[in-house]
Amino acid sequence: MGDSTRRGRIRYGTLENEVVAYAKRKREEEDDDDAMTSTAVDSLIDIPEAAAAVRPGANIDLDQIDEILDESQDQQLNDEALETRRRAMAEFDRKRIARTIAVPTNDMQVKEALRKYGHPICLFGEDAGDRRDRLRYILSKQAIERRNAGQEDISAKEDDMENEVSSDEEKEEFYTEGSDMLLQARQNIARKSLLHARQRVEQQQKDCQVDLATIRQLRENLVDQLRKYTIVGSQVGDSRPLSRIAFSLDSSQVLVGSWTGSIKLWDIPGCQMAQLYRGHTDRVGGLSFHPQAGQGDSRVDFASGASDNEIFLWSLGKDTPIGQLKGHQSRVVHVEHHPSGDYLGSASYDGSWRLWDIASEKELLLQEGHSREVFALRFQCDGSLVATAGLDGIGRVWDLRSGRSIMELEGHAKEIFGLDWSPNGYQLATGSADNTMHIFDLRKIASIHQIPAHKSMVTDVRYFHFGGNSKAHTSCDMDMDVSGDQNVDDHEQARLCSGQYLASASNDGLINIWTAGDWKLQKSLAGHVGKVLSVDIARDGSYIASTGFDKTFKLWKADDLLQL
Repeated sequence: MGDSTRRGRIRYGTLENEVVAYAKRKREEEDDDDAMTSTAVDSLIDIPEAAAAVRPGANIDLDQIDEILDESQDQQLNDEALETRRRAMAEFDRKRIARTIAVPTNDMQVKEALRKYGHPICLFGEDAGDRRDRLRYILSKQAIERRNAGQEDISAKEDDMENEVSSDEEKEEFYTEGSDMLLQARQNIARKSLLHARQRVEQQQKDCQVDLATIRQLRENLVDQLRKYTIVGSQVGDSRPLSRIAFSLDSSQVLVGSWTGSIKLWDIPGCQMAQLYRGHTDRVGGLSFHPQAGQGDSRVDFASGASDNEIFLWSLGKDTPIGQLKGHQSRVVHVEHHPSGDYLGSASYDGSWRLWDIASEKELLLQEGHSREVFALRFQCDGSLVATAGLDGIGRVWDLRSGRSIMELEGHAKEIFGLDWSPNGYQLATGSADNTMHIFDLRKIASIHQIPAHKSMVTDVRYFHFGGNSKAHTSCDMDMDVSGDQNVDDHEQARLCSGQYLASASNDGLINIWTAGDWKLQKSLAGHVGKVLSVDIARDGSYIASTGFDKTFKLWKADDLLQL
């Protein structure tokens, strides 16, 4: 066999002199080119320890060659694994950012956005959902690029930020001068709220004189009635999901708002439509009856807010708005009448809540204070306080007489979508996307109870606020023999039950009924297919109503009240 054949192969045993000389020349050439060795002999010669061990006439340590090769391969695999892991983490980060990006649901708006960013408005085989996903992907990539570009300037800005911390803290709280109308409104609210508070406290003092046995019997009867609630009516309300429902003052009708922008008035329990109201062009978010609706004392019977940024004032007898409140820059998700009937509160996605004068249709107050969108707003029964909450997961209680924030409702881990005051005036409940409800007490300035309410986000919370007439059949009606001078009629029984229970709605498809005080679940009402978006309790306690993503509203009632 020739020399060329021997130089091209390495055999087990002795390494010949010619092979060693060839390897040295090869190493010198590769050193000059600054390239890495690619054969087993080259790798052996590149390592000093291995080269020292190789001498003419000596044997090759095969185990040492294997270890060198293994280390080289492991290093290459480690580099590949690190690169794979880096790319995976970058993709996870992009998806996380993509979930926070709001993409239009209108296909034309999606196409306009794609054209704006220089991308094709349509790809072969792509439907509207695919286009939305593609737009979200593009926006997430741009967000990452902007963030990475901004990181280069972070170190330079940190010093400036540290110098501005003290001045920023001083600027965090600020005041703006209010109008004369706002001053008059605050004075009016102070006078009326003090009167209502005095009446409430006097009534609570009288209730304390009721015999404990009577209170216990009322409570037992209430629990028994709540456990008998069942569905008594269901009606398809529109072609899109129904977002809000509200009982009339006499509990004989319900207003239902839809994602189409329409509002319908329904007679109950027959579920016959009495009136259709047209004005909004996008989903209705808030509905509120005027405290004197239908009594002839006010030309405005109810108010509504919607995603078209508009607030409309309505009369029950007219199918078009009789008034309009303009000012919000984004979606209006909640409206609520002040107990006096003179003012209206609204919560919006523009990050503010506002107070309006109904008579003049003018904005009295634009209040900021939430770091994100405001979703819920409720007035306390006296009218002196208002509670707001939103997507920042924080609620706030505001004193309307002074304009100050007097309490923060902290404890939820996610967004707050519902809240309501108890008729006792000092407690309120909040419902959140963390699937829980919190009960806050103003006297303790803290959360006094946390309820694991549902298996999905809580969308609405509502206390029973008694306001019916003495002939109403309520959940507290019962045959009762009361000894002594006390005589508790049906009207008084229902009034004593005011605030003794509340209902919560959730995306898990359930409406849960809870008793106040012990905060125990008494009944879960299942009937909706999918998410439940809103819940309300009739003022006489006769019905619970709910709306859902299944485009229906449903009525619930205790079994033994069905024949009444």
